Amino acid sequence: MLRFILVCIIVLLFLILTIPVLAIEWIIGKFRPMARDISSLRIVQGVFKLILWVSGTRVTVIGQEHVPKDTPVLYIANHRSYFDILLTYCRCPGLTGYVAKKEMLRYPLLRTWMKRLYCLFLDRKDIRQGLQTILTAVDYIRQGISICIFPEGTRSVNESELDMLPFHEGSFKIATKTGCPIIPISLSNTQEIFEAHLPKIRPAHVVLEYGEPIYPADMSRQEQKQLGAMTQNLIRETLMKNRSIAGQTE
Repeated sequence: MLRFILVCIIVLLFLILTIPVLAIEWIIGKFRPMARDISSLRIVQGVFKLILWVSGTRVTVIGQEHVPKDTPVLYIANHRSYFDILLTYCRCPGLTGYVAKKEMLRYPLLRTWMKRLYCLFLDRKDIRQGLQTILTAVDYIRQGISICIFPEGTRSVNESELDMLPFHEGSFKIATKTGCPIIPISLSNTQEIFEAHLPKIRPAHVVLEYGEPIYPADMSRQEQKQLGAMTQNLIRETLMKNRSIAGQTE
């Protein structure tokens, strides 16, 4: 329980103590928007790394060389834990916005930081608004900002992490409309940090593997329509491969 309390304290202190930082960065952004954006990225990455350290999370990273550093990408990952966001964001080489549920807009300061980091807020019940979110993500990619999305739409609570929810094909329009590479991310054993024993946070060994880039421009139109199922299969195969590394049993 101590780890949970410490993580809560870190989050609260960050949100409160960085209010002046947000003001300073707002001023900087008037003259040097890129400097402001990189500053926000590195600050939040640092806090996320601290939280992972406090939580006792040990991470094995595979395939990070597959992530291009000279072009924006669409990250696609399976989703089992709130910690998935921390694990992936602290390793983004450049500006990256996440697609989050609109309910996150309820939280002051947190929503301010999320907007500063180019996060998008999706109303899963409003098809028209969902389309606008995708179009905004397309615009971000064209500005050089990567996007990360969990295409299951929510955290999977199925007993096995191999039993994922269907990937929403609409998420992949971000890549097909821009031609940016898709980077599959397989997250193994992340539920053991928190969700498997709420409200306790316990040390866990997780495996994060980046797959080889997928280029929609090299695919036929029919293949592009099945990108969701194809990417999900790649992630599932990687999860199966990494079970022993994460110390999971069959």
